Amino acid sequence: MRKSMLAMLLLAAPVAVGAQLPAPPAALPEGAVLDVQAEGKIARAPDQARVSAGVVAQAASAEAAMRAQAEQMARVLAALDRAGIAARDVQTTRVSLQPQYRYAQDQAPVITGYQAASQVSLRFRDIARAGAVLDALVRAGANQIEGPSLGFADPEAVLDEARAQAVARARARAELYAKAAGLRVARILAISEGGPSFAPPVPVAYAMARSEAKAETILRPGESEVSATVSVRFLLQ
Repeated sequence: MRKSMLAMLLLAAPVAVGAQLPAPPAALPEGAVLDVQAEGKIARAPDQARVSAGVVAQAASAEAAMRAQAEQMARVLAALDRAGIAARDVQTTRVSLQPQYRYAQDQAPVITGYQAASQVSLRFRDIARAGAVLDALVRAGANQIEGPSLGFADPEAVLDEARAQAVARARARAELYAKAAGLRVARILAISEGGPSFAPPVPVAYAMARSEAKAETILRPGESEVSATVSVRFLLQ
């Protein structure tokens, strides 16, 4: 009986030990592995602009200041409607009311009035029209303008061009190394992408063009650079 149990244990032992052994490592590809990092860079003229326009009004009372800025902003919004700017391209970004103080040495500040302000963010899908619209807003009562922020309506499309260029450059570099080493590029083993970047337009695109008759605001889009970086692992044989 004891011999039978001992025999069974001896037969089972190799199976138990074998189950705990790690799996053999995967076979490495035959050939040399080359890691290449490359950047693709595309320069394009921006096709849309964002500008902030607002009004600031002052009055002796808070109510009067808010009413004055509301009336001014209503005229500004009406000017936008007349210019054909779609409602989806106009967004209120700030409404504020602040007391104004008079300061004197060794005395507590005294409220002398109130300042009310409101601001809208405008998206111009036609940059060429933006300057004329901004001038119309100033005539309607806007007394604060900031911007522009220039960009692309479809940034992914421009970024895809940069990505494709980056992969093509990585492939060309791999071909160069393979030829120098007397090998050939067999295939791509892996691709990873770095963070894309959008460089600001060059030159700064906001200016006033003056003539004897009048002054007109002109926005010049210049060019923006979009870049993408990829790391590619090649197998050379």
